[in-house]
Amino acid sequence: MKPKKKRKGPVQSLLIKVFLKEIISEDHPLAKLADMVEWEVFEEKLSPTFSEENGRPGLPVRLMVGLHYLKYTYSLSDEAVVEGWVENPYWQYFCGGIFFEHRFPIDPSSMTRFRDRLKRAGLEELLGETIRTGLRGGFIKRNELKRVNVDTTVQEKHVRYPTDARLFDRCRERLVEAAKERGIELRQTYSRKGKKALRKQSGYAHAQQFKRARRESRILKTYLGRVARDIERKAGVIDRELKDLLDLTYRLLAQGKHDKNKLYSVHEPDVECISKGKIHKRYEFGCKVGIASTARENWAVASLAFHGNAYDGHTLKQTIEQVTRVTGASPQQVACDLGYRGHNYEGECRVLIVNRYRKSIPASLKRWWKRRSAVEPVIGHMKHEHGMERNRLKGKAGDFVNAILSACGYNLRKLLRAIARFFAPIFYWLLTLWESPIPLPV
Repeated sequence: MKPKKKRKGPVQSLLIKVFLKEIISEDHPLAKLADMVEWEVFEEKLSPTFSEENGRPGLPVRLMVGLHYLKYTYSLSDEAVVEGWVENPYWQYFCGGIFFEHRFPIDPSSMTRFRDRLKRAGLEELLGETIRTGLRGGFIKRNELKRVNVDTTVQEKHVRYPTDARLFDRCRERLVEAAKERGIELRQTYSRKGKKALRKQSGYAHAQQFKRARRESRILKTYLGRVARDIERKAGVIDRELKDLLDLTYRLLAQGKHDKNKLYSVHEPDVECISKGKIHKRYEFGCKVGIASTARENWAVASLAFHGNAYDGHTLKQTIEQVTRVTGASPQQVACDLGYRGHNYEGECRVLIVNRYRKSIPASLKRWWKRRSAVEPVIGHMKHEHGMERNRLKGKAGDFVNAILSACGYNLRKLLRAIARFFAPIFYWLLTLWESPIPLPV
């Protein structure tokens, strides 16, 4: 059901409440940013996702959008951002509060359900509003959107490093738990033997006794197969959840060393193994993300998750399309590295493939070639400061949500710094004027 409008309470309740504007400074960057954002856009965009009559009234859209903005601006968990909201009056003002509240506004699980409601259009609207806010405030020039830099990175999933032995044991544990929930009495669970075999396999692998380690892995594989077949014999009618788990089990049992589309996690079956040629991290487990930033001031204008370990050049078309949807303007020049050779983009935008060994290039393009690498620190900030380094959201939808909201947090942090730089000289000038002695009339 659609969120209801706030109603003013009785006069008695107003006497014990404190207005937020009385305890905050209107010159604070977060307070100014709250006044610059057009929050009504989100209500119009998300209104079709709410029912008119059925269900209980939804939570205020500004509150939920503001909490997600703060979550990724400061790289916090759902629980931490809700707790911080109670302690920080600026956060309450940013989320549309009028009075200072002393209780949690929502349960942290409500943020998960709201993210499920935010489909692709809603998420891109959150990113687009950060760009439009910068344009309205004069922090982003319209000409900056004509040239963008594009690159890809790996958004790692919150999973353990996969090994065959660990996957066999974990899948067996999941099957035992599913059988217990459905009242299926197994002949043997292999809980004690499985832990012992896993411990021995880890010790042998650490001592580089690989023949013995492989033997223990085969034992764990045998335990998994026995439990799966025992469940199939005794289950009778198999529901959808159990069937999916059994399919993952047989997929895990059948996969070989050099197979494609391997299973690397039981609870995250869509995780892919990606190699970007890094010396310190040869393989990364997650999904590929295409990121676009402006060539001059490094504003994030696109962040799109891809699955299937797509070739970099085959992600360029969708990345440029997202730039157009987010900014409302099609870029004229896109600078990419050599990984985008043979790209699939056929639009009017000019694609510049940066080749550092090429010498015969016009002088006007040489400086933009040098700016191509400016997208790398954008990726670094989004990973280390805004939650893209370790994605904890579940499934393919979680990959898409986390990629876009990380870009939102990055842009909001830039907006806060820009507001602080713009208003700080004015504030200090007024402070100096106030503290200076006023000459008395003669």
